[in-house]
This record gives sequence, structure tokens and C-alpha cells, in this order.
Amino acid sequence: MKKNQKIIISVVVVVALIAVLLGVYTFFKPKATTGSKEYTVNVVDAEGTTVTYDGTTDAQYLSELMDELVEEGDFSYVGEAGEYGLYITTINDITADYATDGAYWSIYVNGEYGQYGADSQPVTDGDEYSFVYEVYAAQ
Repeated sequence: MKKNQKIIISVVVVVALIAVLLGVYTFFKPKATTGSKEYTVNVVDAEGTTVTYDGTTDAQYLSELMDELVEEGDFSYVGEAGEYGLYITTINDITADYATDGAYWSIYVNGEYGQYGADSQPVTDGDEYSFVYEVYAAQ
């Protein structure tokens, strides 16, 4: 009987812990803002050439802003859904092929390496987003 009580108590503790962690995540997860926001998007290619897009948007997430830029006509991208969200393979007809040469498109937010994929990166008024073509160099 005591063994069953220990199992039940353990299950209750685990469920309570999961509920607390879920609550903490919900409270602290990145929050998108709504309404018109000013933005700057930079695309930096392998040679360091930068193309800049400035404007306003109601997009909540960076991928939505990217879709708006595509509709405007001077921006293009290709991506695929992956385990960690949208994986961008091509921007403005420049493909980064990690399997071939270690190249990838990285996302920077206000000059800092991004912590989220394009489909989960909130768009905030005044932020600057940069897509930078980078090549992984093993140490």
C-alpha cells in the first residue's frame, strides 16, 4: 500500500511541476505587439553587400513581415519548416547550402544574434532585423 502512495504522490508532483513550467513559459514567452510598427530589414550577402528595406508593418512575427516584403516585389525568400521553425535557405535568389559549404542565413535583431526563428521572432516597433549570409568555420 505504501508503494502505491509513493507512486501517486510522485505522479502528482510531476504533474504539478509540468503545470508550473507551462505557466512560466506562457508568462515569459516572446510576445508580439500589434499595430503599426516601424522596421528596418537588412540583407547582407556573401560579399558583404547590404540591401536595406525600411517601412511600417502590422506583422506580429518576422516571417509575416518577410511575406509583406515579398508582396511589395523587391524581396524574395525560400524556407522550409523544420524542427526549430522556419529554416531560411534562400533570400533574394541567394541560396545558402549548409550541406555543401557550411553556409546559412543567420538572423540578427538590433545587431545581436537572434534567439528565435523567423516564424517566432516578434516584430517590435523600431527594431532592426538583419539576414546575414554566413559560413560556418570549424575551429
